[in-house]
Amino acid sequence: MKSNAIFIGICLLLPALCRAIPAQNATSGKDIRLSSPGGAIVFSFGLIEGTAQYHITYKGRELIGNSELSLSFRDEPPIERNLKIGHPAYRAGEENYDLKVGKTSHVDDHYREVDIPIEERESPFRRVNLLVRVFNEGVAFRYQFPARQDRDSLILTGENTHFRLIGDPIVRALFLPDYTSSHEGEYTRVTWEKTIPDSLMDMPALFEFPGQAYLAITEAALLDYAGMYLVKHDGVLTGKLSPWPGQAEVKVRAALPHHSPWRVMLISDRIGDLIESNIITDLNEPCRIADQAWIKPGKTSFPWWNGNVVPDTLNAPGNNFVTQKYYIDFCARAGLEYHSVVEYGLHEWYVNDGAGFVPGPHADPGKAVPGLDMQEVCDYGRQHGVGIRVWTHWAALYPKLDATFAQYEKWGIRGLMVDFMDRDDQPMVNMQTEILQKAAIHHLHIQFHGAYKPTGLSRTYPNELTREGTLNYEADKWSDRINADHDINFPFTRMLAGPTDYHLGGFRAVPDSAFVIQFTRPLVMGTRCHMLAMYVVLESYLSMVCDYPAAYEGQPGFEFLREVPTVWDETRVLDAEVGEYILIARRKGTDWFIGGITNHKPRTLKVPLSFLRTVTGQATVYSDAADARIYPNHLDKWVAAVTSADTLSVTLAPGGGLAIHIRPAR
Repeated sequence: MKSNAIFIGICLLLPALCRAIPAQNATSGKDIRLSSPGGAIVFSFGLIEGTAQYHITYKGRELIGNSELSLSFRDEPPIERNLKIGHPAYRAGEENYDLKVGKTSHVDDHYREVDIPIEERESPFRRVNLLVRVFNEGVAFRYQFPARQDRDSLILTGENTHFRLIGDPIVRALFLPDYTSSHEGEYTRVTWEKTIPDSLMDMPALFEFPGQAYLAITEAALLDYAGMYLVKHDGVLTGKLSPWPGQAEVKVRAALPHHSPWRVMLISDRIGDLIESNIITDLNEPCRIADQAWIKPGKTSFPWWNGNVVPDTLNAPGNNFVTQKYYIDFCARAGLEYHSVVEYGLHEWYVNDGAGFVPGPHADPGKAVPGLDMQEVCDYGRQHGVGIRVWTHWAALYPKLDATFAQYEKWGIRGLMVDFMDRDDQPMVNMQTEILQKAAIHHLHIQFHGAYKPTGLSRTYPNELTREGTLNYEADKWSDRINADHDINFPFTRMLAGPTDYHLGGFRAVPDSAFVIQFTRPLVMGTRCHMLAMYVVLESYLSMVCDYPAAYEGQPGFEFLREVPTVWDETRVLDAEVGEYILIARRKGTDWFIGGITNHKPRTLKVPLSFLRTVTGQATVYSDAADARIYPNHLDKWVAAVTSADTLSVTLAPGGGLAIHIRPAR
């Protein structure tokens, strides 16, 4: 009854809201203009010599100049020229919803919208609608393909969305050799003028217009479509779609009507606005899972990372109950919600006759290897309040999806990591959607690994708890590429799209000069406090605690890992400089957690506490010790009474960090 009343109320209010849109949004001549609710962003659209083009200004300055939009198809001409604009429909809208998993528990965002019909002037008089929404922190648009009398489907060979950048902004992006990718690599900083033409650029990508604004480009609501990339082509930033496997022409096959994902441009002169923004989830459909009570975000063990370390006294370690029990007992003591069953001795926990985790002809992720009783493991975990989750290769899982998920539910498994997906063509996108949908039926959460960026589907399917798509601490087992300079890129690039799985929790920090590769008991670069802070800085609803029990218990800072949540009621960026440092505060209930990291430069960060709602609180501060440059595991822990009028001053070592837990004063 309440939801119906709200719906009726909204319907009654919409005409008034539409009338309330200022006159500046009305069509003026051939141009269509739409401004953000606060007025800082203006999206303009019109025809230039019969081609559809748009441009965007921020606070009166042009960021994206006239940029052409066109679409190409197989077996019919492109939609690109000799066009006309139909009557645009304006609307004011609001996204007001709760998030089961997110950087905030409740969202209330306002936007302005225009639906623009674009029609051909000549036969066959095809039409595409451009739906545009402008928020205070960005612009999004999508193509809508209406039903047609002459055909019932489309085959898209190109979506030629242009972003004509004005001036010479600084580009921060992950460049890739081709479309088959785990999306793991170092981010490049380069000026637009020096960006190599036709190099494939992953999204999100950040463009900094010095002294003016930040612009990040990504996509939202990627469903039944191909993932998009960016390239500099003929001097213009252009969207490119991932092709179907085995060929290069076809990008999307779809029944009509259909629509593209949203093309999203996050815009502000404050980088923190882009990180705090909820536009990506705003643009997704409401939750489709009626009963969400079983969805439990939290932290998980992941023994593969540490090399499945167990004590010498453990009887016969391996893919067996005794090894799983050892880690389950640790999770119970530490308050970790999950234990992950992955492998032992480089063989999966499930039956597989392939090599190197590649599925063989008889791989079966619904059948444990001899000697491992998964029912016994799940029962023991349940008795001790620890959920059991597993790892699978997607190519082993997908052919047996229904039977495997039914078996997991029977055992009592709570979720799984699906790995080595390495594609974002339309068939792979649809597979991932199907996995999420069927996992929900069997009350399973999903962690996608070797996978493309998130696009906000955690609103629609909150059983998607996290995604990888980052070169992260797992690589410390075989590479020296991951250091503090690498870490500092992600809050300003990949994390703008959503949760970022990063294999957190390595407790063996060494100076960069002392790092050596170890597959078992791997080392990490950056200080212990840097690692603690990463649990707050990065957004992930299923954070890993990757090291082995003896590496944690009794160690300084482990209590912070036990206390830090993985989902939040509120997120605020207190201070940040792209590529240099970041300071983030996140609230869960009445507690605040603050994380700050720096690159290789030491620095002192000021932590203003004006965001505190309580008059007084108790802050437990973890900061780099004076000798952390040499002994990066050393930290200082101190407790102080604080008020909202206070500003803390904390010194960070090279590659350092700070972590703070503030509780209301008792």
